[in-house]
Amino acid sequence: MSPIVERFLLYLDVIRWNRPAGWLLLLWPTLSALFLAAGGFPGWHLIVVFTLGTVLMRSAGCCVNDVADREFDKHVKRTAQRPVTSGSVSPREALVLGAVLALLAFALVLTTNGVTVVWSFAALLVTLIYPFAKRYVSMPQAVLGVAFSFGIPMAYAAVRGGAIVNVYTLWASIPPQAWVLLLGNLFWVLAYDTEYAMVDRDDDLRIGMKTSAITLGSWDVPAVIVFYGAYLGIWTWVMQTNGAGWAWWLALAVAIGQVGWHAKLIYTRTREGCFMAFRVNHWLGFALFMGIVLR
Repeated sequence: MSPIVERFLLYLDVIRWNRPAGWLLLLWPTLSALFLAAGGFPGWHLIVVFTLGTVLMRSAGCCVNDVADREFDKHVKRTAQRPVTSGSVSPREALVLGAVLALLAFALVLTTNGVTVVWSFAALLVTLIYPFAKRYVSMPQAVLGVAFSFGIPMAYAAVRGGAIVNVYTLWASIPPQAWVLLLGNLFWVLAYDTEYAMVDRDDDLRIGMKTSAITLGSWDVPAVIVFYGAYLGIWTWVMQTNGAGWAWWLALAVAIGQVGWHAKLIYTRTREGCFMAFRVNHWLGFALFMGIVLR
């Protein structure tokens, strides 16, 4: 294998190309918001922009996260062999790769409107803050929740926004419904990323990392179920104001069934069960997305 191909494969490993669950978790709520904001099909242009943008920004986030956590990741069984942690890819290479990916995502945003462009800077800021929140915030999953949910207000801005006149028009371009959806989605992120944190709890306790799984302690499993309930409840409340039909209620039933399955997977708190629960979460988001599309 040539050195160029080897390097390319390492870069794909840095951005988790073979693990699409991460960007799917961002994609379904973002596309759901697009369809809700448009009142139906939002057009192929916006679907392509937000799909590719989601993949690119999640990949850029992985680059920043791996550089920020490289010293901690050495002591965690699951992450010790990541390219940046193991030294196969230098921190500088990873940051350059992340910057290139972020610029490509920004180029896509430039094809929308001025309001969306401005909001994209807020999304980028939250993405950069999250890797460092794990050192200071007891539940950094809440910061990740904002980062992973910011595609929702940006979707509304892309559909309904326009030129920027002043700060008021910038803020008014995002209806309250978008922020309510963001709040609901934040609870979903808290649920699945707490499951993820439960996988590494022993390692994180040893190295002094802060996570929701550690903060919640023995209340972790009940809290995850409450988080799922808040997510589904808030989104259902929004859907009732948007003419929820049979498709939504069917999707909600499927989602509730998945929550029950997740509860069974994480009940004993095994690494395997918690990791499986995290990995299949995107199907829950997909179910709600289909309920919105077919409503």
